Amino acid sequence: MAIEYDPNRTSHIALIQYEGGEKAYIIAPVGMNVGDVIATGAGADIKPGNTLPIANIPVGTFIHNIELYPGKGAQLVRTAGSAAQLMAKENGQAQVRLPSGEVRFIRLDCIATIGQVGNIEHENVKLGKAGKTRYLGIRPTVRGSAMNPVDHPHGGGEGKSPVGHPGPLTPWGKPALGYKTRNKKARTNKQIVKRRNDK
Repeated sequence: MAIEYDPNRTSHIALIQYEGGEKAYIIAPVGMNVGDVIATGAGADIKPGNTLPIANIPVGTFIHNIELYPGKGAQLVRTAGSAAQLMAKENGQAQVRLPSGEVRFIRLDCIATIGQVGNIEHENVKLGKAGKTRYLGIRPTVRGSAMNPVDHPHGGGEGKSPVGHPGPLTPWGKPALGYKTRNKKARTNKQIVKRRNDK
């Protein structure tokens, strides 16, 4: 019915109407136009905007809006211009390559939407001035080295002083920049086939 701007996300949203007359919003994929007919369910065609179980999607297809757990709702690949690729299917699970490069297992009974998320031009937007960043709710970023010692571990000293620690720290004294924060015992570690940083 309409492709609309949404201030709460980078992608555009599409207003759709079901056969029963009920209206809803979905994330608008690339190539979706007003008047298009989309389908949801195991028997849906493989065309952008259609949503179906991963078990019914051919290997190699680009998908977005992916569920991690059946019935929970989509959690992965929802930002503007992003798409994941279905790499393989085996033993009730699919291997999906995410935009970050990570390859992970996802259950075949989870649903996903065909195609790439729309509003591809979002990554080219230049904010142009500090005020536009403020409109987004982002406040100025003050360097720790420009603060006093009471405010930050990097603060104090005469002129441009070194950090004075083995490595950079957060304002709360925890290691910063490159320090891994993922739980080594995370239950979902076994779902990850290839990490995003692995060559």
